Amino acid sequence: MRSRLNRRVACLDALLLVVALGAALPFAVGRAHAQSDADFLKAKEAFDRGDRRRLDALAPSLQGHLLLPWVRYWQLRVHLDDADPVDVHAYLAAQAGTPLAERLRTEWLKALARRGLWSEFGQEGVGVAIEDAELACDAAQYQRQLDPAAPLDSLRTTWLSGQATPDLCEPLFAAMFAGGVLTVDDRRARMRLASEAGNVRLVQAVAADLPPAERPVAADFAAIDRDAVAALARGGFAWKTRVGRDLALYALERAARKDSGAAHAGWVRWRDKLPPDERAYGGRRLAYHGARALEPAALEWFRDTGPPAGSIDELAWRVRAALRAKAWPEVLATLAALPDKDADEPAWRYWKGRALSADGRAVEAEALYASLFGDTGFYGLLAAEARGQGPQQLASLRSDAPAPDASALAAFGARLPVRRALKLLALDLRADGIREWSALLRRASDDELLLAAEFARRAGIYDRAISAAERTAQRHDYSMRYPAPFRVEFAAAARDQGVDEALLYGIARQESRFVPDIVSSAGAVGLMQLMPGTARWVAGKVGRADYQPALIASVPLNTQFGAFYFRYWHDRLEQRPALAAAAYNAGPARAQAWRPAFAPLEGAVWVETIPFNETRDYVKKVLANTVLYARLLNLPYVPLTDRLGVVTPRGVGVGAGADPATVAAGSP
Repeated sequence: MRSRLNRRVACLDALLLVVALGAALPFAVGRAHAQSDADFLKAKEAFDRGDRRRLDALAPSLQGHLLLPWVRYWQLRVHLDDADPVDVHAYLAAQAGTPLAERLRTEWLKALARRGLWSEFGQEGVGVAIEDAELACDAAQYQRQLDPAAPLDSLRTTWLSGQATPDLCEPLFAAMFAGGVLTVDDRRARMRLASEAGNVRLVQAVAADLPPAERPVAADFAAIDRDAVAALARGGFAWKTRVGRDLALYALERAARKDSGAAHAGWVRWRDKLPPDERAYGGRRLAYHGARALEPAALEWFRDTGPPAGSIDELAWRVRAALRAKAWPEVLATLAALPDKDADEPAWRYWKGRALSADGRAVEAEALYASLFGDTGFYGLLAAEARGQGPQQLASLRSDAPAPDASALAAFGARLPVRRALKLLALDLRADGIREWSALLRRASDDELLLAAEFARRAGIYDRAISAAERTAQRHDYSMRYPAPFRVEFAAAARDQGVDEALLYGIARQESRFVPDIVSSAGAVGLMQLMPGTARWVAGKVGRADYQPALIASVPLNTQFGAFYFRYWHDRLEQRPALAAAAYNAGPARAQAWRPAFAPLEGAVWVETIPFNETRDYVKKVLANTVLYARLLNLPYVPLTDRLGVVTPRGVGVGAGADPATVAAGSP
């Protein structure tokens, strides 16, 4: 691991020396501090373990290191509960405006609250954005120190969450209940939110605080948790009591998650025992889970609840159920129920246009499609094609920004935040490096963003080039948003494996942003994000007896193996790129299971109704990327609608020649 990091640092140093058309930069990252880089990483390990003594022992050897502010930050963090305020203030002043200072100030405020230093808390907290529940409760507690009767209404949203809240909030919540700010109905509302989130422990914890006569007992929850479908089928709830109905709705949520069809069979036997509002709520939850399970009857289940209503997620899946049923009037009616902010999303504008067109309202549909012109995302491209302007939209994607000159690039590279960001990235501290890079571009103009993108591109840090170029508002450079590095390797992989080169680039841009040795939290490696097991399987299929796990990040091998794996499932999933992309992300068994049960389905509808949010977003971006790359690589134009095609009903198996181990492995 250490040798790989050393190679990354050395490689980055070499790249930086040729940035700005060969201009020598007035610094050299890492070369003079090879040993201190190693000590820096040891200090990071000590911080992660909470080893204060080891961290303090290493700090003196890091004086003068480019990343010394991180070492000082770690020292202050591990000593925060007994830190000298003078030291903290000095650090905050020295690092003002940096991500480290923002993080330290938040943690310092929490430490002051824990220590009961409320006067200092008030002085430090001026102008600090409150972004988490713990700090929100600390701020409310501070207000209570100033005025014991200070209202706590601002904490209602903190309480009304399906997730657990910090223990230190509990006295404040108790005061809110005592003062009538929160009620028993609020407890039930939170129980529902926790149930919807699948947070069983929180459901039962909140229920334990209900009035005794309305409180479910642990045995009731246990019986449902053992077999929610059976409990719902039995229907043995005290229907005339609130506690009985709460348990019935809890059982419905649990059963519908597991098997919406079986849950529906039990639900229809007992739903009339509920009051209308609870019956409508339960029906929406059942239909929501049915829609996500791609249950053909889900739209009818939604209709049983009355006109479109409910949460954003419930409405979104009612739209998707209507799309799969080709029920365009239902699509329009449900989209009309969305709040304006949500209805304005490109996806819903496009589908509203489609629904209007199906209703014969071509002029209104055209206006919605036109509103998406220039949007290079999945729905912007589909809208342009609906207007017959797909090629014209792509032809408009020109760079209107001149290339930065050498002196501007050199000056940018000499900036301390840039040097720190690059060093962090080179040392595999990606989260910190990305945070530092993003902070320095927080209020950048288009010209500054394009300068940063060009600098990163020349340094071979393509993910940062993309992130900077994507943020421009008026002046764009699509060659920077969609870079094509490693052209020799991608062209060879495309040729050897019979895969569209633009499609390979579309996958790699989404998988790795062209960071060659990136490793995901799940263990996927390299440009094409191969899991070790997948790489071994491909090696066997292609007869690579020389394959070793250490080779997995090699760009030539990674691109070849990724291209083979994609083509393997592309060929077995009707040669539909959308199905193959879903298989690449979520596993081929899931991609197969998501195909329609009976009638063929338009490809765009199939993508919109992928149950996993991550995979749905992934497939959209891969296919949109592919269209953009085809343009930038001067490849023939293939409409996105053609790439999507029609998805036919699923067969009995995953596909001819499928490997059971790979099918079971899930995401590559």
